[in-house]
Amino acid sequence: MKRSVYKSLNGADFLKGLLIAFLTALFTGLLQLFEAGPFVMDWATFQPIVYAAIGAALSYIIKNYFTNSTGELMKGEPIN
Repeated sequence: MKRSVYKSLNGADFLKGLLIAFLTALFTGLLQLFEAGPFVMDWATFQPIVYAAIGAALSYIIKNYFTNSTGELMKGEPIN
């Protein structure tokens, strides 16, 4: 898969970031919640999990925005 250039995102980077980071954080939080025992199904219970999942997705997207097409972080595109 072709990576996006420095300070830009292609559609694949954006969608992959949202999907992988959000779902990983969401499933990890839910697993911890279920292992902890009985809980109440309300927003106060799930709010930290959803916020962590959103934060993980945004972090991944920001990392991809500042990564060039060769995978180097915070470096401009190489000159050929």
